[in-house]
Amino acid sequence: MTAKSRKNLLLLLAAATVGLALYNNLLARRALAARPLGRFIHLRGTKLHFLEAGHGQPLLLLHGNGASAEDFTTSGIFGRAAAKYRVLAFDRPGFGMSPRPAGRPWTAAAQADLIDAAVAKLGIERYMIVGHSWGATVALEMARRHPRSVAGVVVVAGYHYPSPRLALAISALPAVPLIGTVLRHAVLPSLVRLNWHWAMKQIFHPATVAMSFAAITRGLASRPSQLRSISAESFLMLASALFSNRGYADIAVPVGIIAGAGDQLFDAKAEALRLQGEISHSLLDIVPGAGHMVHQSNPKAILAMIDKVAALANIGDMAKQPT
Repeated sequence: MTAKSRKNLLLLLAAATVGLALYNNLLARRALAARPLGRFIHLRGTKLHFLEAGHGQPLLLLHGNGASAEDFTTSGIFGRAAAKYRVLAFDRPGFGMSPRPAGRPWTAAAQADLIDAAVAKLGIERYMIVGHSWGATVALEMARRHPRSVAGVVVVAGYHYPSPRLALAISALPAVPLIGTVLRHAVLPSLVRLNWHWAMKQIFHPATVAMSFAAITRGLASRPSQLRSISAESFLMLASALFSNRGYADIAVPVGIIAGAGDQLFDAKAEALRLQGEISHSLLDIVPGAGHMVHQSNPKAILAMIDKVAALANIGDMAKQPT
């Protein structure tokens, strides 16, 4: 190949990369425009977007890596819980409409402090939390770091004791500077969309895929900005697996633990049993016929656990009173 041919090839590749990036960013804007707009709270140099409904004891809902607040609206948990509680479903930093400012390590602890500060700014002094997957990690950090504010926690499909896995290392690659930028803007969005059906089957198995969740999340999860957040949280999970010896015995609030018996992402049942062994004031429910998205497949199990934890925290009567 001549020097001129190589130059033309490089120019063609560069043009194709720019074109794909522009197309993917157009789709990203369309995905955000299709979302229901909730409320924003501005603090600490950033902002958090959340949906709110209902009256009574405040209940925070925290989604997992790659999802958004709609995870709880499509499952029905948001609307049904609002019959008893004041429900706030957050877009965690970098997901949905909440930005994830660069230059900060958005660890579970950092997110826990940010969300606690946000609800305090809303005038909420005491609340319960439901966290799914990586959101469960944030929820437990909130219980550990803000015990006076947290009345109780429900963790769903939490990866509480991560171990080093090749999949985590691969998922963290888009967070690498330069090459990661090209991957996120030009390559990965198309790959995510092409493999979406397979990915949904993996996280829902052995249950059927919830099509409403799959349809809404596809556009949001393939956005370059959200892909950066997904890879960053994969990196944090890998770092936690490599360098920390995590324990939960210091958590002093009631904890409800839920896992899908058929979760294929990791041994969720073993994780749940181990966590129950550490936290004496905890309840456990291993849901048969459900996978990692157990809250989508069996929302009744999560709603029942919320009420049980509220009773343990002696806030069951408060949950019925309007604010």
